[in-house]
Amino acid sequence: MNGATNRAADGVGAAVAEVEDLSLSLVRNGRRSEVLHGVNLSLAPGEILGLVGESGSGKSVLALALLGLLPDAAHPETSGAVRVTGVDMLTAAPDELRRVRREALGAIFQDPMTSLNPTMQIGRQIAETTGDDEESVRLLETVGVRDATLRLRVFPHELSGGLRQRVMAAIAVAGRPRLIVADEPTTALDVTVQAKLLDLLRELRDDFGCSVLLITHDLGVADQIADRLAVLYRGDLVEVGPAAEVVRDPQHSYTRSLLASRLSLSTPRDERFPAVEAAVPAPPAVRIRDLRREYRAHRETLTALDGVSLDVGAGEALAIVGESGSGKSTLLRIVAGLETATGGSVQLSGTGGAQMVFQDAGSSLTPWLAVGELLGERLRAGRPRRERLSRGETARRVNAALDAVGLPAEVAKARPAELSGGQRQRVALARATIVPPAVLLCDEPTSALDASLAKSVLELIRDLRLRLGMTVLFVTHDLAVARLMGDRIAVMQQGRVVELGAAEQVIGAPQEEYTRHLLAAVPAIEGVDDVRGVA
Repeated sequence: MNGATNRAADGVGAAVAEVEDLSLSLVRNGRRSEVLHGVNLSLAPGEILGLVGESGSGKSVLALALLGLLPDAAHPETSGAVRVTGVDMLTAAPDELRRVRREALGAIFQDPMTSLNPTMQIGRQIAETTGDDEESVRLLETVGVRDATLRLRVFPHELSGGLRQRVMAAIAVAGRPRLIVADEPTTALDVTVQAKLLDLLRELRDDFGCSVLLITHDLGVADQIADRLAVLYRGDLVEVGPAAEVVRDPQHSYTRSLLASRLSLSTPRDERFPAVEAAVPAPPAVRIRDLRREYRAHRETLTALDGVSLDVGAGEALAIVGESGSGKSTLLRIVAGLETATGGSVQLSGTGGAQMVFQDAGSSLTPWLAVGELLGERLRAGRPRRERLSRGETARRVNAALDAVGLPAEVAKARPAELSGGQRQRVALARATIVPPAVLLCDEPTSALDASLAKSVLELIRDLRLRLGMTVLFVTHDLAVARLMGDRIAVMQQGRVVELGAAEQVIGAPQEEYTRHLLAAVPAIEGVDDVRGVA
């Protein structure tokens, strides 16, 4: 049980935020669609409210309404009211909206690269709120950034997705806001840093009385910190109540289905993810030897990879886990040929090459191309003009690839900015697999997806691997996902592989203290997740 005090029950003070009978529609792909239907919610001073639901349920749109940031390009039409500290964020003048955002609101968005200025060093961006480097360093250390003083002088693109998210968290809390709107703030974080961020949000509530709206698709995360939970289903608020009651005695069938979709360390490996039969011995599909990667930053040297050696067999799935900054993503980028190693070697055997699914889909999809064009480019890549597919066959394959990742055919006409974070990640996966590669490199491919969609994507990856004999390197901060997806698990810490073994052995009987530390940080719902049988 989360142990947080239910501030909403106290009834002390006026609500920090109120959503009153909010209905909202947006124009998407040339058509107006209803997004929210008569939503009523309030946040008491010092309350942490968890808002959960699948991608497309309207969670992020509700967050944008609270922040007064509904996109003008989508021509929003609204009824009802959305008040923050008494100001209606739907009707207030622009100057008043800016004042409320400056004095009362903090925000942590799902995709930090859309919020950080790519031309400014991290220190300058944080100092706009803190006023000095000393406080900026303290905040970065608080949210789990190592070498914080050195990080002040780097640019956003020089950080991993997890580190960028922690920088966003530092900026959001720097002004001690009345309300923090956190839209999927932990999706890019490993479990230990996730725990630190949740602790930080809880401490801010306890120390400064700020309220928190935590938007997440992970009920386990919500249960760790929330006083109350609100469940959103296709724009309708279907259940609201104390967090402990909602996760242990859900009243709505949709809430029960969300709980049933969760992956935990006790999820049977064979239930929906049948084990892969051992293949005839063959040369490794991926051979990594003494791989090193160092970066120079203002006369300092940062070591991302420190002598990594791995063999990944043909058809094998290797899950790679570790804290943000441990070198996981750097390893994948070097295998993909997107970065050059400082030392060591990487060899891929066979034909078909490697394709990568990135953690940050928003930065990996060309913003001015429609989804159908993005996928069509992949079908045309490397084909002589005379062998290119017809327009009809291209459209058929594009639609099939979208369907395989749970997206309707109409998405082919949309541009990335018109999609939710979860939808963009599914598009990125469809692009990588529309022509199945020999080696699929997955960098947190499900971190932005709700539990049920994450399962469908994981099953797609597993199906492709079984059907095509594809090799998979799967980076994740979710040890439950690592256990289900990996034949073996490699645990990385500060650029080194510190433990490597069969998935069940690493999860059930870890040999290293660091691995046990990661496992201890996995969020679990008491009385719902039974992890006794893991070992």
